[in-house]
Parts: sequence; C-alpha cells; structure tokens
Amino acid sequence: MVIDKPARAGTLESSDIYIMVQPNQGQGIEIQLDSIVLKQFGKQIENVMRQTLKDLEIEDIKIIANDRGALDYTIRARLETAINRAN
Repeated sequence: MVIDKPARAGTLESSDIYIMVQPNQGQGIEIQLDSIVLKQFGKQIENVMRQTLKDLEIEDIKIIANDRGALDYTIRARLETAINRAN
C-alpha cells in the first residue's frame, strides 16, 4: 500500500492518540512520537505502529503521533484510519 497524501485521525483527549501520516517516498518508515508516557511505553507504542504498518504492507511513511495514554487497540485503530484516509 502506498500513502498518496497527508491525513490524520484521533484527538488530543485523554486516553487517545492524534496521528498524522504523510508520504515518505523511498525514505522508509519514520516515526515522530510525543507521549505523556514516553519513558514507560514509548517502545511499545512504536512496536504497535510498526506491526500495523507491516500488516498493511506499508514501507514508506512518515508518522507524527501525539499520544495521551492510548491503549494498543486505539493506537492501531487511529493509525489504520489515518492510512485509509491517505489513500
């Protein structure tokens, strides 16, 4: 799957995550994560994002995420929604 245009999903409410995706043609996967729980769960959040991208067969994407304590299933849902909006 290829990202054609920028898109976003989510909110900045508590227990949610705001995700913006952008095309990153030929540059691979780039993740910029800001989170209130970055020290505790930053690697887990990034792992959920990378697994979601792998499942969707996306290799070139830039993700800008602002997390407010979202659970794994919320992170995955927001990322999938943003990607679907970008196509």
